[in-house]
Amino acid sequence: MRRSTRKRGRSSRVDGGAAWISYSDMMAALLLVFVLVLCYTIYQYFMLLETKTAELDAQTALLNSQQETLDDQRSQLLDKQNSLDSALTEIDVQKGLLNVQQQQLTEQEAKIAAANAALTEKETTLNEAQTTLAQQEVKLNAAMDLLQSQQIAMDEQQRKLEDLVGVRTKIIRDLASALTSANLTATVDANTGDIMLESTVFFDYNSNTIKQEGRDFLNRFLPVYLSVLLSDDYSGYLGEIVIEGHTDTAGSYLYNLELSQERALSVVRFCLEMPQLTQKQQAILYNILTAKGRSYSDPVYDANGNVDMDASRRVEFKFRLKDSEMIDEIRNILSQGD
Repeated sequence: MRRSTRKRGRSSRVDGGAAWISYSDMMAALLLVFVLVLCYTIYQYFMLLETKTAELDAQTALLNSQQETLDDQRSQLLDKQNSLDSALTEIDVQKGLLNVQQQQLTEQEAKIAAANAALTEKETTLNEAQTTLAQQEVKLNAAMDLLQSQQIAMDEQQRKLEDLVGVRTKIIRDLASALTSANLTATVDANTGDIMLESTVFFDYNSNTIKQEGRDFLNRFLPVYLSVLLSDDYSGYLGEIVIEGHTDTAGSYLYNLELSQERALSVVRFCLEMPQLTQKQQAILYNILTAKGRSYSDPVYDANGNVDMDASRRVEFKFRLKDSEMIDEIRNILSQGD
């Protein structure tokens, strides 16, 4: 029993050792396999790592290249952004200028519209003016026709006036010649034909009665004077004979006016009562002979500018031709064109 037990124990140990060896072999084989697998795995890892590292390096290089490209693109984009900003700024400036120009254009359009309105108004006014001008031309043509007719009449009146001027000159010349031939000291004004006679010859101081000396002078003077004016050559041209009385400046104006009028009237009365007058001459004188008192309104002054009292007291003989009537006729002709 004991041997059996020993054999069984020995056998058991042998079996256990074999199992252990088998187990060890198996474990060694497994370990080897594990090591091989581990080595292969490590190899594969390093190979993969190398590959991945190469790929990573390539990708890194590519990434760096792309980064550089991106940086370049970013730089270009930044430049473009700056250019765009500048362009936008310029656009803003141009917009501002455009707005200003638009405002100016609006103002110009408003001005043009106002100018057009004013032009339209002026055209309307011009049309009205042209219409008025046409009407005025019609009136002007009518006025020209009237003017021509008036010019003809004026030429005729001018001829008559020239004749009158010639007549006045002839009368003055004939009066001067006749008075000189009669040895009468009376001066005829070369321009007007007026004759001034000293009042002392005719009147005493403050008197309107003609003295004998004055009567004698008038009896000599008036026939000569009237023979010229009432001659057939001049009587048709004669419009008026005026006998004026003048006084000095002593006394009031009204007193001297009455005195000068009475003196002039005395001379006129003496003239009309002259027996030498024919009825024809007397009839003519009734129509043209006038007495006029001038008081001291027209005194005579000496060389020092003082009133010459003696010279201021005088009687003047004046004649008027019918030129005033002709002037009135010319005025009537001119008034017809108004």
